[in-house]
Amino acid sequence: MAKQNIIKSLPALTHERSLKTLVENRTVYNLENCELNLFETYQRSVLVPLKFNDLVVTSMLRGKKVMHLFDDPAFDYLPGESVIIPANELMRIDFPEASNDKPTQCLALAIDNHKILSTLDLLNDKYPKADKGNLWKLDESNYFFYNNEELANTINKLIQICQSTDMTKDALADLALQELLIRIIQTQTLKGVDMGKVQDKSSYLAGVVKVIQQNLSEKLNLKTIAQSSGLSTASMYRMFKRELGVSPVEFIILERIKLAKQLLNDQHVYIKNVSFEAGFDDCNYFIRTFKYYEGMTPKQYQQLKNQNAVI
Repeated sequence: MAKQNIIKSLPALTHERSLKTLVENRTVYNLENCELNLFETYQRSVLVPLKFNDLVVTSMLRGKKVMHLFDDPAFDYLPGESVIIPANELMRIDFPEASNDKPTQCLALAIDNHKILSTLDLLNDKYPKADKGNLWKLDESNYFFYNNEELANTINKLIQICQSTDMTKDALADLALQELLIRIIQTQTLKGVDMGKVQDKSSYLAGVVKVIQQNLSEKLNLKTIAQSSGLSTASMYRMFKRELGVSPVEFIILERIKLAKQLLNDQHVYIKNVSFEAGFDDCNYFIRTFKYYEGMTPKQYQQLKNQNAVI
């Protein structure tokens, strides 16, 4: 499992004597263009319904939920993960582990639709993507993702703003909401690339990604990669940072880590060989890099996969 960036959990928001309900007890912070809801649940429950009138960005802070959403299979929802839910979409939630001693805590940030549309218009006007016709937009079908550092930091910032008494907090929240929407779209795009779902197969991004993925075991030269897709190195760098939120070099590392994880499914393969096959010249650098992104060493990952296979 990839290293997850956890959004800070909060102390119990409501004194036990003041709880209105033990299931999804709600604390609300209203701002001009968003509403921050913090939910706490103190007892096990199943199929608790919840719906919002606006698009909602939810993130787990503490404990565990099981989400029933759309017609998809139910899935565990844990700290370090976020889910976006369209307006007026009914979610049903299980709380298999909630208790007085260990309440579940989750945030739901409802964002005004006008704010979403105005932000997307701004991005498409001032910061267009490399391919004409490829617009900034939220992908509501790509609704579940692990938090990266930037996304977690932005949500933490929004929590702090909403809870503050600053007279300018609506203006600060608007700026943070713009950043949040950018981070979400970048995260969705990166996840789509990771799953092989680049929307336009003839796009500049798809061309660069294809070259990188087909040559991971080789030494990769950014100038050569860019030229193969008709881009300058600077243009390719801007495209990656703008659309994926990572540089081309970091994307290459992420792809090599993904390849290494596939190779490590073989319990008999040597770590040094995995390092070489995944395009890392230095095995020690590979181990350090793998641990940074995955939260464990390659050997620990290999052993964990082997244990899971036995079970």
